[in-house]
Order: sequence, then structure tokens, then C-alpha cells
Amino acid sequence: MTSVGIVYDLRTDYLEQGWSEKDVAEFDSADTIDALQRTIEGLGYKAEKIGNGERLCRLLIDGRRWDMIFNISESFGGRCRESQVPALLEMFGVPYTFSDPLVCAATLDKSIAKRLVAQRGLATPPFHVIEDVSDIDDVNLKYPVFAKPLAEGTGKGVDHNSLIDDPSKLERICADMLEEYAQPVLVEEYLPGREFTVGILGCGRKAWVLGTMEIEIRGKREPAVYSYTNKEECESRILYRPLLDDPRLKEHVEDLALESYRVLQCRDGGRVDIRCDAEGKPSFMEINPLPGLHPTHSDLPMIATQEGLRYEELIGTIIDSAFSRVRQNRVPGFKTSAKTSFGFEEEEKELGYLPKHGIHTGPVPVRVRLERKSWTEY
Repeated sequence: MTSVGIVYDLRTDYLEQGWSEKDVAEFDSADTIDALQRTIEGLGYKAEKIGNGERLCRLLIDGRRWDMIFNISESFGGRCRESQVPALLEMFGVPYTFSDPLVCAATLDKSIAKRLVAQRGLATPPFHVIEDVSDIDDVNLKYPVFAKPLAEGTGKGVDHNSLIDDPSKLERICADMLEEYAQPVLVEEYLPGREFTVGILGCGRKAWVLGTMEIEIRGKREPAVYSYTNKEECESRILYRPLLDDPRLKEHVEDLALESYRVLQCRDGGRVDIRCDAEGKPSFMEINPLPGLHPTHSDLPMIATQEGLRYEELIGTIIDSAFSRVRQNRVPGFKTSAKTSFGFEEEEKELGYLPKHGIHTGPVPVRVRLERKSWTEY
């Protein structure tokens, strides 16, 4: 049976070590990991919970291997932390889902992602990176501006104070963020329009838009900011809905999201955040190449549900994309450090696809012949 190991960071593991709730905000709950294991097993794979990157490293050194790693590990340690597990797996020659180390690092640093998107001529708000409070003197942006930590997710560091109307407040907020998060601050011109998140599946030119979900803050108790608190309490604070009222806007939002996903070379699946300016023109905000996968609480599965795609089909499509990518991108002559269950001369695998987009169909297989001698691509 084809083996799939699941690599993740469990919130409770780190809370027991003394980390705070905010420290572990991006990590996963036991509910998410249990749902992934059940789903992967239901798709016909042998699923194993591995745990975090450190445990993965110990197992790899001991000689353990898997046919595929389902990687959702965020890790600790700066703007390259999401690259740690992918880099480790590439070192040991084990294939994995989602994006490679370069993409994970470039997208976690929001300024790098924005520069790459802007270089392609795609819209993103003007911005400035603050590494020291003295850098504020060089900010030449139109107020109001929005400030957030450069390399965080899940709304960490984002609240009503992030929306800033004048330079004096900008200096105070940036000083606080530099102290609390020990990393630069991204300051960008604030866009007051509608906010969307777009789910995308697949790789390269075969990547496709799963759907678009609008995000609206319930009530007006604070500025319309998709903050850490709002995300954690989304059931009561956020109104999610499909973009149905403006087909032309929907097309522009999804075209921008898909092109950004391709420019940044994300793989297998991800989520792109888009926001509109005062005139209704959409801009790229950021991208998540390791999207949350709680069946009912995370945005990508919520988009899938909105579009009529079951959670099992979503996870199956991600895994199928990873296996397909491994087959199609072989590196002749590359030898792994240890023999894996992928070390075959010739083997047949069964993967199910709907012809239009490659959605996993489970019991209706398409037989694909794999031929391998000495190669690997992850």
C-alpha cells in the first residue's frame, strides 16, 4: 500500500512547552490532523502521523521513508521556517506535497512576494519595509497605511492598530511590532475596498481556480481588518460568501490570483488574498502556499465546500497533483541517500481524475505507468 506521512506542528505540543497561544497561532489543532489522517486513509493510502520537523529528521536519519509526505509544517525560526521541512525532505530524497523551499521562503517574506508579483506587472499596493524605527523617515506612501509583521501568518500582529493615519502613530506601532516580533514590519498603502481569498489547485499552467470567497467583518466594532482575533473567532465575527454579484470583478480577482500563484511558482494548492482599492480595482496582498486544512474552519476547505467539492476530494486532488508532479519532473542520474519505496524499475499506480481539472475521484481509477531508474524530483 502506498504510504503517506503527515508532517505538522501541533499547537498543544508547543503550548505544553510554555509557548503562548499567539506564538503557536499558525500551528494545527488535533482535529485537523485527525481529519487529514482519516481522509488520507479513506483515499486508499497508508497514513502515518509523523509530527514536526525535528521528529521527521530523527526518523529519516534512522532510515524511515514514505512514498509521499503530506507537509503542512510551519516550523519556528525566521522567514525561512516554512522551508525547513521541504529542504530536509529534498536532502533525503523523499517527495512531498505543496511548494518547494524557495517558494516557501519567498512567499513568507511578504515584501519578496510583492516584488515578484509587481515585477510581472500585477497590481499590489505600494509598500515600504521598516527594519528600524529610523526607516520611517524614508516612508513615502499615501495615508492611511497598514502595518503588519513581514513574515507571519494567521493575522499575527494584525489588529485595529494596524490601520494608521499619520506618521507619529506609524512610528509608535512599528516600534511595538519590531520589539514584539523581532522582525521587520511591512507598511503598505491601505486599500478600503472589498476583500477576497481565492483557492487554487494544481501546478504551473495546469493550475486552476477552485473558487473565490468574500470576507466581510460583521458589525463595525473596529476597522474592517481580517485580524488574528477575527480569524480565531471567525464563526461569530466574519461573514463568508461567494462572489456572485459582479461577474466582471470575479473574473479580474481570479485572473490576478491565478497569475500571482503561477508567478510565485506555488504547487499543488494554495490560497491568494486579494483586496480592492477605492475604485474597486483588485490588488494582490499575499499568498499562502501551505493553506490551513481544518475541514470547517480553514479558508481553503471552506472555499471547496462553497464550490461543491468535498473535503475528501480536496485532499485527494492535492495528493494526486504531488504524485503527478513527481512523475513528470524527473532528474536523470540523481541518487537518493537511501532506498525508498519509490525505488522501483517499473510500477503501476492508480490515480483517479476528472478530465477537466484533475479532481480526485477516488474509486474510478485511471491507470498510469511509471518508469523509474535513478531520478527524483520533489
